Amino acid sequence: MRALDERLGRAVAASAFPGGLAQFLSDLGNATVAVPVLVAAMAVSVLRSRAPRRWPPVLGAALAMAAVPALVVPLKSWIARPGPPAMAASGAHGGFFPSGHTATAAVAYGAAALLVLLPAGAPRGRRVLTAACVVLNAGVGIGLVRRGYHWPLDVLGGWCLSGVLLWALASVLTRPARGGPRRPDRRPPRASTAPGPPGP
Repeated sequence: MRALDERLGRAVAASAFPGGLAQFLSDLGNATVAVPVLVAAMAVSVLRSRAPRRWPPVLGAALAMAAVPALVVPLKSWIARPGPPAMAASGAHGGFFPSGHTATAAVAYGAAALLVLLPAGAPRGRRVLTAACVVLNAGVGIGLVRRGYHWPLDVLGGWCLSGVLLWALASVLTRPARGGPRRPDRRPPRASTAPGPPGP
C-alpha cells in the first residue's frame, strides 16, 4: 500500500494540475487562514443565538479545533513517516502522517459549516454549503499532494481524523437540550376503574 501510495503521489506531483492553483489550495490548510474562518463562524453563531444555548456549540467547535494539534503532533512523532522527495530535499524529515494541514482545513471549515447549518434553514442552501465544504477540502488535499508536501495517504489520514472530530461535534450540536420541551403524550387515556355514581 505504501508503494502504491508513493507512486500515486509522484504521479499527482508531476501532473499538469496548475502549480499556482495547487499552492493556493494547499495554503487554505494553514491555521492562519482556516482558523479565522472558524472564529468568524463562531462569532456569527453567538450573535444570532439565544441564551442559554449560544455557548455550547461555540465551545464544542473550539475544542474540536484544539484537538487537531493535540492528536496530530504525537501521531506524526510516533509514526515518523518520511515525506515526499520535495520535502526531503528541503531538509524536512519524518513526521508526515497524518497531514496536519488537511485536518486543520477539514475541522475548521467543517465546524464552521456545522455552526452555520445548526439553525433550521432551506434544504437547498444546506446542501450547497455542505457540497462547497467537501469540494474545498478535496482541493486542499489535492493541492498538498500536487505541491509535494504530503503523500495521498497522509491526506487520507487527516480526513479520517477530522471526520471523527466532526462527527463528535455534530453529535453534541444536535443533542436536545436538557429540560427542553417534552413531546406530548399521545397514548389514549386509561379507562377509569373507580366506581361510578350510584343509580337512582
